[in-house]
Amino acid sequence: MDQLRKRFDQLTWPEASHAARQPGATVIWPFGACEQHGPQLPLSTDAVFADGILDSVLWGLEPALPIWRLPCQAIGFSPEHQNFPGTLSLSAPLLLDLVDQVGTQLAAMGVQRLVLFNAHGGQIGLLQVAARQLRARCPSLAVLPCFLWSGVEGLADLLPEQELLHGLHAGQAETSLMLQMAPDLVGSARPVDGRPAPGSAPEPPEGWSLEGAAPCAWLTDDLSATGVIGDARQASADLGRCLEDRLINHWQKRFQALLTSDWPPTQSLLSKPSKITPTS
Repeated sequence: MDQLRKRFDQLTWPEASHAARQPGATVIWPFGACEQHGPQLPLSTDAVFADGILDSVLWGLEPALPIWRLPCQAIGFSPEHQNFPGTLSLSAPLLLDLVDQVGTQLAAMGVQRLVLFNAHGGQIGLLQVAARQLRARCPSLAVLPCFLWSGVEGLADLLPEQELLHGLHAGQAETSLMLQMAPDLVGSARPVDGRPAPGSAPEPPEGWSLEGAAPCAWLTDDLSATGVIGDARQASADLGRCLEDRLINHWQKRFQALLTSDWPPTQSLLSKPSKITPTS
């Protein structure tokens, strides 16, 4: 596949017009962040992941499929990291408005699906809100917010349970993946932080946690002096290669299934009469 032909921003306007009006036209918008990732990883870590994994996914798809990508949105919503120098964060209203404006213009061109391909855990909820608002504004546009690491099969075979549950930021997984994807950007430090041993520090009450079913709105410096929440000591390029393979395979399957389907059926739903009965 010619990667340049899958870059929506590198098409000519006649090419973009033709692409947007193809049946099932789908645009992927990768989202990263510019935020601290401990003393060993660059501020661009999430953007590197979103950008690189998406390119690899597109490379493995059938060339004729109607899918294109936008440039990576490399600054996101990162208030939890703002007490660490280097972090840049957009406000929630600004990011919501950004998605709304870009999505509205894509819908006007005829694009039928917009996938928000996000690699920053701190903006999962916000992008879900943005997707819902955009869907309400543009009923003909299916909007699918997704998180790079969510639902990927086989991660439990590669990472210790403690890291799966509590390695939230710049731990073993992210350090390993960066060692595979951009090793020149990885420093020598391998910190473990933000994970107190049981009984050594106050922990959330039973049934509550940093993430999960009953999370709290934590700030990184509540938990960590280094910016790391996890254990990077066992990180390796070999592990990173396995993680990269799992991520690419997972998203290739998901996009292939989406692009060869007529789901979500936004057009057919628009033609159906409303089921709401007016009240007098």
